[in-house]
Amino acid sequence: MTILSILMEVATELGKMGAGIGAGIAAVGAGLGIGNIGKGALEALARQPEVGGDVRTNMIIASALIEGVALFAVVVCLLIGLM
Repeated sequence: MTILSILMEVATELGKMGAGIGAGIAAVGAGLGIGNIGKGALEALARQPEVGGDVRTNMIIASALIEGVALFAVVVCLLIGLM
């Protein structure tokens, strides 16, 4: 077994570990982002209850966009890890 083949195996394993860590960071980031959106929406509703419908709609749209980006990031990380 040559040194080059050993280095290639180590690089492959490190790449898979990095992909897993990247997927975890993407999921945590999405959770934090959606939590901040919920916090802001509740504060807005506490200050002005009459705009509840508009705030709720904007909160759902923003949460869906964040969730889509996070899902994309997790899929890309997992595809890198499986290659």
